[in-house]
Amino acid sequence: QVQLVESGGGLVQAGGSLRLSCAASGTSSSFNAMGWYRQAPGKQRELVATISSGSTNYADSVKGRFSISRDNAKNTVYLQMNSLKPEDTAVYYCNAKMIILFSGSFVYWGQGTQVTVSS
Repeated sequence: QVQLVESGGGLVQAGGSLRLSCAASGTSSSFNAMGWYRQAPGKQRELVATISSGSTNYADSVKGRFSISRDNAKNTVYLQMNSLKPEDTAVYYCNAKMIILFSGSFVYWGQGTQVTVSS
């Protein structure tokens, strides 16, 4: 059974940095895409960044401040967050998508890690 476990969240002052990690277990296959989403209180979950086959995609609100990367050997995805703002406060969720030939696509979610940015 595939599991995604996030780590690295916490409390930081505005302007500070955090690095989130998400390690996948339960599979030896590589994911076609991995990414990060976030959900602030009272808001819908939104995409933060994704990475697939070396291609990255970012929400406009984090471009130039956040950087996503992955280590395929470790089946781990990272999110480096710099110049954090109070509006970045949210629960951050790791996401991974795997396409299996003749079986379809499978999407997995982590349990979430809290990021709080104080002003």
